[in-house]
Amino acid sequence: MLDHIDTRILTELQKNAQLTAQQLADVLHLSPSQAGRRRQRLESDGYIRAYVARLDPDSLGLHVQGFIQVHLGTHGAEQSRDFARLVNTRPEITGAWTMTGDADYLLRVYCADLPALNALIHEVLLAHPSVARVHSQIVMDQLKQDGPLPT
Repeated sequence: MLDHIDTRILTELQKNAQLTAQQLADVLHLSPSQAGRRRQRLESDGYIRAYVARLDPDSLGLHVQGFIQVHLGTHGAEQSRDFARLVNTRPEITGAWTMTGDADYLLRVYCADLPALNALIHEVLLAHPSVARVHSQIVMDQLKQDGPLPT
């Protein structure tokens, strides 16, 4: 069970995961050892999965962000496993979800340019034996960055 101090720790760490125990203590009006113990408990209890660096796609030459809806032609456990294996081998696919509704999957992709996106769609996704069709949407502008979870 999270108390208000735990939720404040989570909120602060989502803003800056590099905060030290001393910095957390200063913000929360705790001792550094209390802040550190609480942080460790939140990590061990699975509330904090990982600490990562958020990279700038443009600086890395990834100028096209898109979402691709994937529709399978055949459905079954084997086809789902095969498609999941494909998704996990492609670094351009940075997020993948199974969906309700018309599409079976929603993929978030980052590519260098439109020809790279085209190759991903035609040479990789549509070439997969279970994929019947795809529908892609190119992001023109991202109004809100992937934000912190509500705590």
